[in-house]
Amino acid sequence: MASTYTDLGIELMETGQDSGVWGAKTNTNLTLVNQAIGGYEAVSIAGGAQTTALAMTDATISNARNAVIEFTGTITGNQVVTIPNSIEKTYIIKNNTTGAFTVEFKTVSGTGYTFGASEKETRILFSDGTNVVDAGFSSAGIDAVVDDTSPQLGGDLDANAFDIQFDDATGIRDDSDNEHLIFQKTASAVNYFEMTNAATGSNVGFSANGSDSNVGIDVTTKGTGFIKFNDAAYNPEATLTDGATISWDAQAEPVAKVTLAGNRTMAAPTNGATGQFVSLLVIQDGTGTRTLTWNAVYEFASDTAPTLTATGNLGDLFVFRYNGSKWLEVGRNLALTLS
Repeated sequence: MASTYTDLGIELMETGQDSGVWGAKTNTNLTLVNQAIGGYEAVSIAGGAQTTALAMTDATISNARNAVIEFTGTITGNQVVTIPNSIEKTYIIKNNTTGAFTVEFKTVSGTGYTFGASEKETRILFSDGTNVVDAGFSSAGIDAVVDDTSPQLGGDLDANAFDIQFDDATGIRDDSDNEHLIFQKTASAVNYFEMTNAATGSNVGFSANGSDSNVGIDVTTKGTGFIKFNDAAYNPEATLTDGATISWDAQAEPVAKVTLAGNRTMAAPTNGATGQFVSLLVIQDGTGTRTLTWNAVYEFASDTAPTLTATGNLGDLFVFRYNGSKWLEVGRNLALTLS
């Protein structure tokens, strides 16, 4: 019986045949196997729109048998490159052409994979005997994950110094597919949150940052919901610098104290926000009898500023609410023993 050939053109010799040439034919077969698993060839497909047929010739080195095929040349129209039908084989295809046109790699009668006009990359493709199929691996990364609706990791995900990008109104879900954290997008955003972990004995950090010089944080509930603190919340007490005129930053130091070492003037607070409450503890030094002249933005009952406690080392506590133009006194406690 005559020899037969596989779909890759490798000769299958009949038992007892090919006396005297069996060794030569075996060497040819091994050469073809080598080409199929490790062969490389650059194939020029330069020119206008056309179809380039790659060959798979029995018992002969053929360009369709190579494991790696690189398409080259300047293309001025969309290209089609075909391989014979019935081939079952894996290919690494590199589209190294120049020119903004597509390149389709397919079987003669079946379908295939099309490199986009700007898709100059390397892909792993395979022919299943009917069509050329994309294995989902490319030099641009593994993109078949888009087809996996429930991908799982085998270890921690290391972003490798890159960001994780979320589409608008998407985020992180728990293992029951319930929303856990949803990100809302702002066009041309420049400001953001920062979360910082902490070593033993320190608090974790949650802060606003960004390109703007001043960045606040808005917290909004849904419907009639409330913001609930399960533990105490407080502003650290700041110590104002004593001087002839005392400055007070209501944004950075909403809870403050100052010890008077002489007769002083209380300047108008800076950086206040309408609706804000602040408190100030005014302390007499050991000498006592110090006076405090209040700026006109402080509003007291009956437009009458309070007289400070004169006794040394005692304190007077004042609470104010800002209405956008005046700091309205809402409460005071005088002559307080502080220790």
